[in-house]
Parts: sequence; C-alpha cells; structure tokens
Amino acid sequence: MKLLTVRAAATQLGVGYSTLKQWIYHGGVRTTQTAGGHHRISETEVERLLARADSNKPRGKSDRTPATSGLIIALSGRNRLRGFVEEVRIDGLLGQVRLRIGDQTLTAVITGDAIRELKLRRGDDAMAIIKSTEVMVAREAPIPPKPRRSSKRS
Repeated sequence: MKLLTVRAAATQLGVGYSTLKQWIYHGGVRTTQTAGGHHRISETEVERLLARADSNKPRGKSDRTPATSGLIIALSGRNRLRGFVEEVRIDGLLGQVRLRIGDQTLTAVITGDAIRELKLRRGDDAMAIIKSTEVMVAREAPIPPKPRRSSKRS
C-alpha cells in the first residue's frame, strides 16, 4: 500500500492542500501519521474519496466529508467558444492551452495550477470564455436529471 503526502493526495483529488488538511482535522479523511507527526494518505483512501466525489449524492452543510465544487449555473462572460483541447503545456507557474474551435485555434496562457485543477488533457472538451481582454477556460459537467415526483399521495 503506497502512502502519499497530503500535498500529493490533494493534487490527485483536485483540491487545495489546506482544504485537504481541514478534511483530515474534521475526521473526513483516514490517515496514518509518521513518527514526526506528518499525515500520510493511502492510495486506497484517495480512490475512496474520488469515488465519493463522483457519486451524485447531495451533500448538506453539516456533512464534513470532502465535496467537489458546485456546477457553474451562471456566468457573466457572454462570449463562450466551445471546442476541444489540442495541446496543453505547463512550464513553471504558467501553462498554455490551445483549443481547436471549428477551423480556428485559440491559445490561452493561464496558471499551471488552473490547468491541473481543471484536469485539462489533450482531446478534452472545453470552453473559452472571453470577457473584455481576458480569456478563461472552463469545463462543464453534465447536468444531473431532476428527480421525478411520484403522482401517488400518502
């Protein structure tokens, strides 16, 4: 069983280091401590957390288990260009994302952290959102179906 540092586990989970530390302190993540008191997280625990984040189970405010960020339901940027990721390069703090939009190519320079957080890979669907002189890159998750209400009354 391979043990990961908190920072390495946070990267795999797509969350910040401090966020994962809070989950650990609140008991939402199982860890092992080194002789020096440092937390280590097993790959199995990371897989459990990823599987839980993928489930469509709604989470309340009192639930102290890790949760993914919510879906973007509205955004002020009106110029949205959908395409696919043709190339991703990260060099130090910055990275370059090249999107193919129809027969056009759009290149955006964003932080390496943003690329890792979005988990952008070549071939992924993505969207360029243009507002003023800035371009932001976003990914959309499928919208879950609304639960059907039963016509029976108790």
